[in-house]
Amino acid sequence: MMIMYGKGILKGLGVTWKRFWNTYIDDIAWLIRGKKRYYTEEGVKHRSSKNTRGIFTVQYPEERLILPEEARYLPFLVYDEGENGKKEVRCTSCGICAKVCPPQCIWIVRSNDPNTGRPIPEPTEFFIDADICMNCGFCAEYCPFDAIIMDHDFEIASYSRNVYNMEKLLKPASYYRSIRPENYARNEAERKAKEEAKAAKAAGAQKATAA
Repeated sequence: MMIMYGKGILKGLGVTWKRFWNTYIDDIAWLIRGKKRYYTEEGVKHRSSKNTRGIFTVQYPEERLILPEEARYLPFLVYDEGENGKKEVRCTSCGICAKVCPPQCIWIVRSNDPNTGRPIPEPTEFFIDADICMNCGFCAEYCPFDAIIMDHDFEIASYSRNVYNMEKLLKPASYYRSIRPENYARNEAERKAKEEAKAAKAAGAQKATAA
């Protein structure tokens, strides 16, 4: 049994007092600068940094921690906005995401041409069982078309089973850019380079045929 003598108790209380005192020192410093340390994005960012002192508790849900770009929550499907606001879904229903999914919570129904019966590279239906999804990010990592991305929305608790369909999963590329700017810029640059290489190869083959 450990016995705490007077000096040890005072030392422990000193740590508590230091935290308490530093909180008010920072609060006063922020007030002098005319800034708010609480309930503002700047204040939350400061209290979440390594330079913060004192009490740094975030008053959720009034205050929210700033999520890092690579935060992973339930995935969503990306669509590009075409002419006249038409949704151009990136997914080609290749099925790679469903194959690599560890808990097997993704299933896809591929579209078929009504005249020929041949498969069309787009999904008729796309489902994710949110209650089974483990937010591992494998689907987004292996997708060759950047069609499925991990979201930042973590407030999805409910009292019912959540099986998300395409209507609920689809989000515009602009949303993807807003939550993952660096990731979006890098992937778009890679997509553009692939498209340019493909166009150059096609042009070269056309010239060779003409010659």
